Amino acid sequence: MVYSENEILQYIDGNDVKFVKLTFCDIRGKLKNISILSSELAVTFERGARITARKIDGFEAAAGKDLFLFPDAKTMTVLPWRPQQGRVIRMFCYIRYADGTHFEGDGRYFLKKAMKAAVAEGYCFRFGTSCEFTLFRNDESDLPTKIPHDLAGYCDVAPDDKGENIRRDVCLTLEQMGIRPVSSRHESGCGQHEIDFNASSALKTADTFLSFKSAVKSVSETHGVHASFMPKPLSNDCGNGMHISFSIFPDNDLFEENISASGELLKYAAAGIMKHIRSISLFTNSTVNSYERLNEFSTPRKIIWAKDEGVQLIRLDTDRNDAPVELRAADCVCNPYFVFGLMIYAALDGIEKKLALPEENVGEEYLPTDLSEAVECAEKSEFIRKYVPSNILEVLLRYCRDEWQEYSSADDKGAFEDKKYFYSL
Repeated sequence: MVYSENEILQYIDGNDVKFVKLTFCDIRGKLKNISILSSELAVTFERGARITARKIDGFEAAAGKDLFLFPDAKTMTVLPWRPQQGRVIRMFCYIRYADGTHFEGDGRYFLKKAMKAAVAEGYCFRFGTSCEFTLFRNDESDLPTKIPHDLAGYCDVAPDDKGENIRRDVCLTLEQMGIRPVSSRHESGCGQHEIDFNASSALKTADTFLSFKSAVKSVSETHGVHASFMPKPLSNDCGNGMHISFSIFPDNDLFEENISASGELLKYAAAGIMKHIRSISLFTNSTVNSYERLNEFSTPRKIIWAKDEGVQLIRLDTDRNDAPVELRAADCVCNPYFVFGLMIYAALDGIEKKLALPEENVGEEYLPTDLSEAVECAEKSEFIRKYVPSNILEVLLRYCRDEWQEYSSADDKGAFEDKKYFYSL
């Protein structure tokens, strides 16, 4: 259900809501929030809630200016894992300067601008996701270990699949939040699971993705296990990825013509993404660990497309006009707002220029081999510099360079990655 600001204030009065979490994510996609008393929400809707920008990754790009969180009433949901007495609700926020202008590092605003650009060209995008994570046992002190929760494989059942009840509780929790997963299952890796979501608007899909990650972490903790979205948590097993699918519909009322036109649009859009994917990789695969997952098992490395399931970057059934484009390279530690926004811009570029798809399973280019190469691709890209604000891009490039340098100089690279990613991602 979508609420207005006044309806939320009424809901608070009648449902014992005591706290409001104002939620956003940093430049690299890590979820953040501050809590306010529900009695402060009316003022916060009007004036925002101040945050200390310099303490948040990427927000030093604000150059010392104050930043304020403005909750988006349309995203209000109760957090089911919090107490039912003195309830807690949550809203995603837009981030603005004191003068009311939007902060350049606000991913939700970046994506909203991309969506508006698509509408201005006469197109509507819908995104869906399939998201993987791995469950690990905790030790006797309730600290995470690197021992997988089970040894089951793809679509196995209980008792081999020991995460069945955890997935069930995640899905039921999401349903209480107004989010309806399509399906869930054990994936190929030990302790690995996947939950799929229906297509929706780009902004709603990005919000849903972050809600899903939060629910997985919270529910898993109540079951006494550790959930990790680390792209490659185990060196000898499958990594965790995210398949992103999207469809495009022309802005007209003729359904049959929509379907026919969408097929051609999707081919152009897929070609646009293939053209720009090397520069977008810094956003879809944003950590050192991300590149250890690529090109292993069924993950892509070569920039090719195909109809059937395989190791291709893009999957597209060109015999069906209603089949979505599926990007198979991203992982779940990205900032979804920037990823979806850049995908929209790349797709629009392909549509505008009517870029032709290469032959199926044919291509000479590869995704970046590591984070250092991804930084170089993004830094040299006119496409990235056209759409990502310069102050944000420079901060992100610096972060990634520093991360690569730390990794390169580490004596024990596995220990570095565990400390950097395993416990927090």
